Amino acid sequence: MYAVVRIRGEINARQEVRDTLKMLNLPYINNCTIVNEDKSYKGMLQKVKDYVTWGEISKEMLQKLLEKRGGLDGKKAEEAAEKITKGEATLKDFTSRTIRLHPPIKGYKSIKKPYGMGGSLGYRGKDINELIERML
Repeated sequence: MYAVVRIRGEINARQEVRDTLKMLNLPYINNCTIVNEDKSYKGMLQKVKDYVTWGEISKEMLQKLLEKRGGLDGKKAEEAAEKITKGEATLKDFTSRTIRLHPPIKGYKSIKKPYGMGGSLGYRGKDINELIERML
């Protein structure tokens, strides 16, 4: 499962990028959604790589995210995180399609550079858990 967080707005973005952000259910900056790791989503993420960051979310972080920002209590959040990580359910089954987050504590490194080059955009692997922790 990938956690996808929108970092930049869509000013001066091409129409296909705007459409892809809409298909990913990321209407606003600092919104987060959970998507499967399949070919179609990977292609969509590559299309909007200059506007979002994504990586593999851990089950524990997903549970924490659902508790703090998804409106679920402890036991329900644990069950929801279990079903979502197994692929038996989606985020929409338990809460809205997106989860609104706060801006990260100490901010983003740069919203114009890729993650590997001192920025915050694009694929970041397991480090997405650390970013979401700072945004809760």
